[in-house]
Amino acid sequence: MNLIVNVDQNWAIGYKGKLLVSIPEDMKFFRQETTGRVVILGRKTLETFPGGQPLKNRTNIILTRNPDFQVKGAVICHSVEEALEEIKKYDPRDVYVVGGDMVYKAFLPYCDVAHVTRTEHAYEADAWFANLEQSPDWELTGQSEEKTYFDLEFTFCRYERKRH
Repeated sequence: MNLIVNVDQNWAIGYKGKLLVSIPEDMKFFRQETTGRVVILGRKTLETFPGGQPLKNRTNIILTRNPDFQVKGAVICHSVEEALEEIKKYDPRDVYVVGGDMVYKAFLPYCDVAHVTRTEHAYEADAWFANLEQSPDWELTGQSEEKTYFDLEFTFCRYERKRH
């Protein structure tokens, strides 16, 4: 299973329910990676999408504790276990965890590949992702050259879970 995330230099991912930064090239990368695949996300993350609607051309699995929550065009799961059961229907290489912070924390142990856009800036934040640089379980296996968006520098990184 994969995950895809944009982090700042402190591994922060959000503030007050919003992304810290929107970089067109990062959004394009997200679309390329996830289109035609399965995305797992939390209800609050879904609410940040245009019209609060599931992402087009993907199988959306929404995690929520609300037993009455429904959204057209998505699979609703009420626990990590239920979501893990649901994704058994798919090739794990086609499954992407896309946030938010609670969903990342819950599914990180099940992921083998992390696509991390590292933004060289520190933002005010209230949501973080695990610092894979400090984790003995993960290693950096690929990295783009440094890119810029206006005065913001960022790098596409690929981390893989180490095989012990």
